Amino acid sequence: MTPQEAKQLARKFFLRDDNLYGCAETTFMALKHAFNLPNPMDSSEAMVLNGGVAYHGGICGAISGAALAVGMLAEMRIKDHNQAKRSARRIIARYMEEFKQNFHSENCRDLIHLDISKQEQHDEFIESSIWRTVCMSQIEYAMEKLAGLVDMQTWEKTVFEVTPPEER
Repeated sequence: MTPQEAKQLARKFFLRDDNLYGCAETTFMALKHAFNLPNPMDSSEAMVLNGGVAYHGGICGAISGAALAVGMLAEMRIKDHNQAKRSARRIIARYMEEFKQNFHSENCRDLIHLDISKQEQHDEFIESSIWRTVCMSQIEYAMEKLAGLVDMQTWEKTVFEVTPPEER
């Protein structure tokens, strides 16, 4: 699956009128599809990560959902569990730096300028369609930056780039 196809899939999951899937769930499921991981339609691990963890405005769901999927991919590709954790953390750390440069924050509340843990602001968030524009662009950014990791050469190059020289 190409990053463009992953974006289209993410749009299908996220831009539903019933708001079934949040940012973290959408990113997690779309990347699981892109990476050919098991149970790609199971979003349960990411459910509480939407809205910066339980709507409390922390790390954007597009980051936390991506982190889950990249962790699964690393565990599948790297036999040594500790090395898989290090590689996944480094890939996501780089992604977070790029995300922050692009969006000026990695925290949901800063990105949407609302406290969606408060019902009236959550209602405003849904009614204003911020989720259709702002949040969707962050999810698409995850697809652009990470879906290509399905390709083994891209994966190996990325792992090499994020590994400090003394550990290569």
